[in-house]
Amino acid sequence: MAELSERELAVLALEARQWRTAGAKERAVREELDLSATRYYQLLNGLLDRQEALAHDPVLINRLRRIREAKRAER
Repeated sequence: MAELSERELAVLALEARQWRTAGAKERAVREELDLSATRYYQLLNGLLDRQEALAHDPVLINRLRRIREAKRAER
C-alpha cells in the first residue's frame, strides 16, 4: 500500500477542521495549500476512494463517503 503524500495529508487535515464562518475553508485552501477550490475538491474526492486515506483517518473518510453517496442519491 502506497503512503499518502504531504499534500494529501494536508488536504485531509484541512477537511477535518471545524469552520465557523462562510468562506473560511475556501480561504484556507487558497492560503495554506495554494490550491483552487475546484482542485482541492478533486483531490479530496480521489482520496475518498483510497485505502491509505481510510487507514489514516477512518472516521473522516467514512463520514465523507456517506455525504458523497447521499448527494449522489439525491441526483
